[in-house]
Amino acid sequence: MTVVGPFGLSVRDQALEADVQAGLAAVEEGLLDATKSEVPFITEAAQHLVRAGGKRFRPLLVMLAAQFGDPYAPGVVPSAVVVELTHLATLYHDDVMDEADVRRGVASANSRWGNSVAVLTGDFLFARASHILADLGPEAVRIQAEAFERLVTGQILETAGPRDGRDPVEHYLDVLSGKTGSLVAVACRFGAMMSGADETVVDVLTQYGERLGVAFQLADDVLDIASDSHESGKTPGTDLREGIATLPVLRLRERAQRHGLPEDLALCELLDSDLTDDARHADALARLRVHPALEQARRDAVRYAEDARSALAPLPDCGAKAALTDMCDAVVHRAG
Repeated sequence: MTVVGPFGLSVRDQALEADVQAGLAAVEEGLLDATKSEVPFITEAAQHLVRAGGKRFRPLLVMLAAQFGDPYAPGVVPSAVVVELTHLATLYHDDVMDEADVRRGVASANSRWGNSVAVLTGDFLFARASHILADLGPEAVRIQAEAFERLVTGQILETAGPRDGRDPVEHYLDVLSGKTGSLVAVACRFGAMMSGADETVVDVLTQYGERLGVAFQLADDVLDIASDSHESGKTPGTDLREGIATLPVLRLRERAQRHGLPEDLALCELLDSDLTDDARHADALARLRVHPALEQARRDAVRYAEDARSALAPLPDCGAKAALTDMCDAVVHRAG
């Protein structure tokens, strides 16, 4: 049994493992090629997060989904590069909005070069992704455009917050479907589609990717509270500091509203205070780490991962299906 990809995912088929490793190596070359510019400074900024590493979660999904058709088809690797470039571009923009100092264990682009350079570098990556996408055909362009619209809509809805009368947890899960689920779904869809898999297989893998993407983000929400920067590669409690209510916080507020326990109300009051203050921020993190709301958020992540696993049922049994099934466990295992 070998280990490949993010979270130490085990792949138990040697031929599959070789295909996936070769595909991911080609994606890495493609990422470096796509982030080169005639201007050395642009190359440095654009390759900043590429060279910092990362899980390559989405390219791995492209490679595994492609196993249901011809994994060597010419569009498979470029489509994985497109998805990862799009993801990387959103990270540059997210770090500006979050005023984050660390990303993937290195200084964020905005902290190193300033917000303007970080935003423009993200735009540069979007442009390069579009250039590659144009060679994959109009259907691929349409799929990516729709996913990108959903991604941006999710981000806007997160910023705007739920409308009056809307359940905040339901609103947040819809946000995640757009922000994260949409691009993970495209990774699975592109892998299957570019490999020439049957349309029914493409549909199954797209549904799987959407659910897995939400589980992935929910696990990240838990990690943002529960882990230290060494484990996660970014500053813990970034969303807390910015006043962004992720699922652990929403579950806390739901519990406080339902039961009115003094300790829950006190923690909600702390979270509503100025958490740019380091002492308050540390206190809030420490309290949330031992609160039942964090465990509830973990269970929510597991539930979405189980939904993703169930979506795979119609697919034929094979090494790729086993690896995708294992991915459901691997995604939520990060959150404990």
